Amino acid sequence: MAAPALAQDLDRSRVLSLREARTRLTQLVALAELTDTVTVITRDGDPRPIAAIVPAPAARTAARARADADRVAEVTAGWARRLDELHQQSARRHAAELRAVTDALAEAWAELDRRVVPGGDPALLRLRAAHADLLRG
Repeated sequence: MAAPALAQDLDRSRVLSLREARTRLTQLVALAELTDTVTVITRDGDPRPIAAIVPAPAARTAARARADADRVAEVTAGWARRLDELHQQSARRHAAELRAVTDALAEAWAELDRRVVPGGDPALLRLRAAHADLLRG
C-alpha cells in the first residue's frame, strides 16, 4: 500500500533546495509521516533531485522491493545455469546418438553395396539419396 502511495505522491511532491530542507527538516519529516507527502531535495541552483524525504512505509517497501529483485535475479541466474547445463548434456547425448545412427547406417549401406550391384535398383538409389546427409557424416 505504501509503494502506490509513493508513486501517486510524486505527482504532488514538493521540491526544495538542500538549504531550505535543512532549515525545515522537522516540518518535512512530520509532513511525510502525517500526510505521506514526498519531498524531493535538490542542490541549490541545480534542478536534478539528489535525495527525498519519504514516508517510512514507502521506504521500507522500496527496500523490500530491491531485496526481492535481488533474490529473483539470483534464482533466475541459478535456473539459467541449470538450463544451460541441461542443454549441453542434451547436445552431447544427441551428438553421440547421431554418431551411433550414422555408423549403423554406414554399415547397412556397406552391406547393401556388397549384396546389390550399385545403381542396379532405382529404389535403393532414392533411399541412398535420402540418406546422403547422414552418410556424409
